[in-house]
Amino acid sequence: MEAKSRTGVVLINVGTPDSPAVGDVRRYLREFLGDGRVIDLPWLGRKLLVNGIIAPFRAPKSAKAYRKLWTPQGSPLIVHGNALVEAVQQRLGSSFKVVLAMRYQKPALPKVLDELLREGVGHVVLVPLFPQYSSAATGTALQEAMRILGTYTDVPSVSSVGPFHADEGYLNAFKQRIEQHKPETYDHVLFSFHGLPDRHIQRSHTTCSGAMQKDLDSTPVAGCPCEQGPYDKHPSCYKMQCHATARALAQRSGLSSDRWSVGFQSRLDQKWVTPFSDRLIEQYAKAGMKRLLVVSPAFVADCLETVIEIGDEYNELFQEHGGEHVQLVESLNAGPDWADALTRLVREAC
Repeated sequence: MEAKSRTGVVLINVGTPDSPAVGDVRRYLREFLGDGRVIDLPWLGRKLLVNGIIAPFRAPKSAKAYRKLWTPQGSPLIVHGNALVEAVQQRLGSSFKVVLAMRYQKPALPKVLDELLREGVGHVVLVPLFPQYSSAATGTALQEAMRILGTYTDVPSVSSVGPFHADEGYLNAFKQRIEQHKPETYDHVLFSFHGLPDRHIQRSHTTCSGAMQKDLDSTPVAGCPCEQGPYDKHPSCYKMQCHATARALAQRSGLSSDRWSVGFQSRLDQKWVTPFSDRLIEQYAKAGMKRLLVVSPAFVADCLETVIEIGDEYNELFQEHGGEHVQLVESLNAGPDWADALTRLVREAC
């Protein structure tokens, strides 16, 4: 088989610091938050905010969290990512070359793509590992990959795996994780997704923009009407995709509508998509709930936002207000059912 007949498959995740040291975490935050699709301010304002305020003050706290997260093998995002590469490679066979890249830090996307093209692949499949589309994750990953590939004299043919929030394989893999914890034994199930600024949702389509406040600098918007469905009306709406995923998982898990809800975590300020997961956690505890199951379907690999933010911080918050235990549902990581689903998505994208 000639090298040119091989297909390169690039699994792309957000990124992780090189180590939990404060300097490495600061460097990661500067690159990550310096992306105009993540913090969409004018260049100078973004640079001053990130380099002068956010990174210096946030790095020590984040480094402490990363130290708790770190394993002897390194960052879980890298460990799970490498395991997933191996699993998908085995399923695709020798006519494919599967690699892992991070949008920020290492393994750096420019280097990964360069090594792949030097091997002579004839086609590249980009696989942003984000089930729900957002400009700040999927959008920036695809934009940067295409920018890099466009610098080569011989630009390969390129395709990509789109949002897979409604994919049966992805949903069934998460359903299996949920069922392992017997959700019927918990008072409530919270589906917690990564938050986004309200303005990102507003800019995604005109229906949301018209239904919500037009002043992007006003008080937080009430919400996106897409959360109630139909879920195929505006396929690019992040909040719609999150609610569609949660509803599909709840139905597959046999949860009645009063036994589950949706929240959004990791906000930087109050003008982000609501409801906020941490406030829901506090609310549930004050209402007398004792056992809470939390699923985070926005992440296909366990990371800081799942293990530390949900598993540790939300559990502590729940207990502070009278609850007993928050149980985090393990992410898909490199499980065989997830590897099967992702392999199929790659083949369909070729």
